[in-house]
Amino acid sequence: MKIALWQTHPQTQTERALEALSEAAKMVAGQGADMLVTPEMYLGGYNIGAEQIATHARQSGQVLDGIQSIAREHGIAIVAGLALPGHPRPYNACVAIDGAGQEIARCHKTHLFGEVDRAQFTAGQSIPPVFDLNGWKAALAICYDVEFPELVRAHALHGADLIVCPTANMVPFDSVAARLVPARAEENAVYLAYCNYTGSEDAFTYNGLSCVCGPDGEDIVRGAGAETMLWAELDQSVLKHARQRQTHLADRRPDIYGDLT
Repeated sequence: MKIALWQTHPQTQTERALEALSEAAKMVAGQGADMLVTPEMYLGGYNIGAEQIATHARQSGQVLDGIQSIAREHGIAIVAGLALPGHPRPYNACVAIDGAGQEIARCHKTHLFGEVDRAQFTAGQSIPPVFDLNGWKAALAICYDVEFPELVRAHALHGADLIVCPTANMVPFDSVAARLVPARAEENAVYLAYCNYTGSEDAFTYNGLSCVCGPDGEDIVRGAGAETMLWAELDQSVLKHARQRQTHLADRRPDIYGDLT
């Protein structure tokens, strides 16, 4: 499976964001991509304040229709970040739409980062399910979620081969992309696609560094700080070989540390 990570700048207008998403989907589909991934909260922006987030959540039905129409028109799966209705505040969410335009999974960010998240969002209360995408078992996480080994391990134990993580990671937290993301991939023998913003938004300067790490923890592709489209080819045989060498899941000892959870 060939995936494209769109390291782009925030879009505060949902209509313009959908237009740009359509242009990007058309381009990557024309170059053979099976899936396009956006950053966290791509449809309308991330650090924009609770009032604007609530407005975007109320518009989410129209936005979802737009994403589904784009996926269907260009025949490409899309994972995109957006605000969805929640109580008492909206969810920081992402959805997976297949190439036929059908929603096949959604994720509500379960770990809220600092006051920026707590002031704008309600935390998700469950681990998103593993789903089928083009013959792969995939799962979703959002930004800070990937920094918690329990969540990624849960996805792996439920059979995920690929974890897709839209993010809005900012300076000075380069170590997340540099160290934690590769570690999550290697310790679980999964592919991990981490798609970040570039540019700035209010007080945040986003650090880019989007990447796809293989199941051995090595980079398949990694961006720097500029806007770019990153490409990665996923290979089932590479996954199988990694899992023959890396037996962490089989060698776990939940009998001695199960009470930690």
